[in-house]
Amino acid sequence: MPFKYHPLKVQEARNLVPMDPNGLSDPYVKLKLIPDPKSESKQKPRPSDAASTQRGTRPSFFKLKDTDKDRRLSVEIWDWDLTSRNDFMGSLSFGISELQKQAVDGWFKLLGQEEGEYFNVPVQPEGEEGKRGATPKRARVGPGKSSGGGGTPLPRCCRYDSNGNQDRSSCLTSPSSWCWAKGSFGKVMLAERKGAEELYAIKILKKDLVIQDDDVECTMVEKRVLDPVWEATLPHPPALPAFQTMDRLEPHAVFYAAEIAIGLCFLHSKGIVYRDLKLDNVMLDSEGHIKIADFGMCKENMLDGVTTKTFSAATPDYIAPAIIAYQPYGRSVDWWAFGVLLYEMLAGQPPFDGEDEDELFQSIMEHHVSYPKSMSKEAVAICKGLMTKHPGKRLGCGPEGERDIKEHAFFRYIDWEKLENKEVQPPFKPKSCGRDAENFDRFFTRHPPVLTPPDQELIANLDQEEFNGFSFVNCEFSVTSH
Repeated sequence: MPFKYHPLKVQEARNLVPMDPNGLSDPYVKLKLIPDPKSESKQKPRPSDAASTQRGTRPSFFKLKDTDKDRRLSVEIWDWDLTSRNDFMGSLSFGISELQKQAVDGWFKLLGQEEGEYFNVPVQPEGEEGKRGATPKRARVGPGKSSGGGGTPLPRCCRYDSNGNQDRSSCLTSPSSWCWAKGSFGKVMLAERKGAEELYAIKILKKDLVIQDDDVECTMVEKRVLDPVWEATLPHPPALPAFQTMDRLEPHAVFYAAEIAIGLCFLHSKGIVYRDLKLDNVMLDSEGHIKIADFGMCKENMLDGVTTKTFSAATPDYIAPAIIAYQPYGRSVDWWAFGVLLYEMLAGQPPFDGEDEDELFQSIMEHHVSYPKSMSKEAVAICKGLMTKHPGKRLGCGPEGERDIKEHAFFRYIDWEKLENKEVQPPFKPKSCGRDAENFDRFFTRHPPVLTPPDQELIANLDQEEFNGFSFVNCEFSVTSH
């Protein structure tokens, strides 16, 4: 197995607060790759100057395997004590995949033990942060940009020739061996692009049900919404269901909530209100980044100041008070649902409850949310701001709504520019399941990948012009052949 050596040098620390009651301090550096359950990677670099460990350490080198790119490099500062247990002074960390693309050399603020496992915060050495008593530490990490750091992007499903015509033949996919999900209108199946080993999730709707329930417009809205989303983003790797763990929820929730917020802000910038944000529609791709799915409930042409009274048939737990009360609403309903989803990620349960839909709606309209003691003050503050019942006072709904979200203390460690460019290493990388589909519920995957036959008489007589605009149309389709 090939190895790569990764250098690290901690050069200097300033403003360290002595842990000893007598004001004495003997700090040292502890380095390790995390997670590291067996403590196999721990290093304690020797000081470059034996008289002062605050003046730097000798360079350390980590022997990295290819699989280590999903780990983080942890830098911890401890105060050595001869008579008692050593005292923790602060920490920070860097994603290995980030360092392989770009080395870092600068001053960083020391964070708490939990926060330091997920974040690093650059600071100016002589700036305001230093004057307020911050604890910066200068570190130089990494070899610089690697020649292949960017990787090879996945090819788009559909491309265009020199005349701007879409190459539709390359969009053809063949059914594979799994059904991933099933709903009232159709199924989601695993498919493979012909001529390539690329897997896609294909959402298949039954036209007869769509027409009978007068939901043609919802289908076309989803298609139209996905057009600018597809054109504005990088090619989509296969997505996986979202998850949560029972410990250290908040750093994970900060990352995922920030990526979801970026998605909502993008939709809002295009005049689209999503209206169906819920955990079921939040996915993880193969690298651990967020993907928002299912755009059938979107409302278009909702630019600043535009409102609608249309009742959204979204999941009841996430419906905003204005929708329940049949009041005009705009993008504020998305920020309400964002608050409900964030609360669920942090608390492990929904903020509102009821024995039936009527009780649930009453709880949403009238009850105040209770917050677990384990939630930080920043987490409580953002949830309260997002779940403010008056839409005009809700976080994210003011004249500078996007800025208000991004500058909230809950996101104080997020570098938004890097996050938007996918330059921040996700806190968790799921195991890609590929054709085996082990990440998906056996309730769906145990069923054979067979399409339910539609009402053939209705299909033969419906006006196919209602579904114009899709990338590929099977011109050879005939009712008798199916």
